[in-house]
Amino acid sequence: MGAAPAKQGGILWKRGVMWLLLLAPLFFISYNFANNYTAQRDDIGTMVFAWEKHIPLWPWSIVPYWSIDLLYGLSFLLPRDRAEMDRHGLRLLSAQFICILGFLVWPLQFTVTRPELSGTFGTLFDILMGFDKPYNQAPSLHITLLIVLWVCFARHTTGAWRWLLHGWFALIGLSVLTTWQHHFIDLPTGVLAGWLCVWLWPENGPGPLRLWRLTTEPKRWSLALKYLLASLMLLALATKLGGAWLWLLWPALSLALVALNYAAFGAQGFQKQANGQLSWAVSWLYGPYLLGAWLNSRAWTRKHPQADEVIDGVYLGRIPSQQQQAGFSAIVDLCAELPISVKTPGYRALPVLDLTAPDASTCLQAAKAIESLRKTYPDKVLVCCALGYSRSATALAAWLLYSKRCSSTDAALALIRQARPQVVLQQPQLLAIEMMLQLPETAGNRGLDNAY
Repeated sequence: MGAAPAKQGGILWKRGVMWLLLLAPLFFISYNFANNYTAQRDDIGTMVFAWEKHIPLWPWSIVPYWSIDLLYGLSFLLPRDRAEMDRHGLRLLSAQFICILGFLVWPLQFTVTRPELSGTFGTLFDILMGFDKPYNQAPSLHITLLIVLWVCFARHTTGAWRWLLHGWFALIGLSVLTTWQHHFIDLPTGVLAGWLCVWLWPENGPGPLRLWRLTTEPKRWSLALKYLLASLMLLALATKLGGAWLWLLWPALSLALVALNYAAFGAQGFQKQANGQLSWAVSWLYGPYLLGAWLNSRAWTRKHPQADEVIDGVYLGRIPSQQQQAGFSAIVDLCAELPISVKTPGYRALPVLDLTAPDASTCLQAAKAIESLRKTYPDKVLVCCALGYSRSATALAAWLLYSKRCSSTDAALALIRQARPQVVLQQPQLLAIEMMLQLPETAGNRGLDNAY
């Protein structure tokens, strides 16, 4: 038993070497191919902002710029198990694929001529230019790899080392400009590409590629097409108007990913974790949409921000702020798209896509979660979603029937609307509740004897 850790470490070390033997040749082959191929094209564009002429050349910044190569190799010493090692390798592999594809589809050229430099820094620049050409620009592969490596190292550092890490990685990010290797457009596109790689291979739960299942629900397809249309409109504006309008590429990507969630990935595409937070990758990639969703939830509930007690200390309301959580001992959260900073001792996340109905299985899980949390934390239980009008109301109605507090769906809905008149449950929600009642576990549940 005592030799197991050493054996595991040896296996991981060998697996890390195998990943490096795959990725290193692939990097040089694909990078050189994209450079040489683009150099022969006559459709190479440029995208430079006027203010970029004020970016200084700092020769010393070639040191942090080059350091990413060392960090790249050292990163394979950090994973603690095979799953983490493979996840890290797949992220780096995805970064290579996404960036090379970007170079080929959207060829750009760096347009500033760097003066001759001498000394040690000049030598480092000469080595770099020995294999690098000014055509692999957006998204910056350097920045994309930086995001992936940053996430990897941050996972394994704490205290002062963590702050030192953040400072050095930020310096690497700045160096792509101060070495005159990239124009500004390459940075934000590289950041998004890096987070896309992290999103594709998440630390918790299945990745989007494993979640891919085209929906058969007309409502989800309708919403997916609406989000896709909005994404394409923003993309058209960004490419047509240029300049500062290029920032619309971020919300365009955000809405395109939301469309994919509705069409194929489902609620898990938002990667909501057991602690109520969204993954860092989702927070970056979906940022504009998340801001809009939060503002929408607050606008719709501005006249009635408080939760309402339905029965027996169980409340129905919108997703709460930290201040609004005061007084609640437990929360059942049906919202997929908004994070929550949990301050209550009891919390259960059952994410459901906005404007859709929970399925029968989710209704049953929610009903059981409410009943379980009531017994463990008997003070106050909040059932919430973005507004507290549909998804959470469906879950609460399911609990009322599961626990035999109500004898029919109509009675449950009437009780909920008595406490919160804004609640709207349509045919899909009501059908999901009825289907839950047909599940063997629900039919066999004895619950409570008294019914309203």
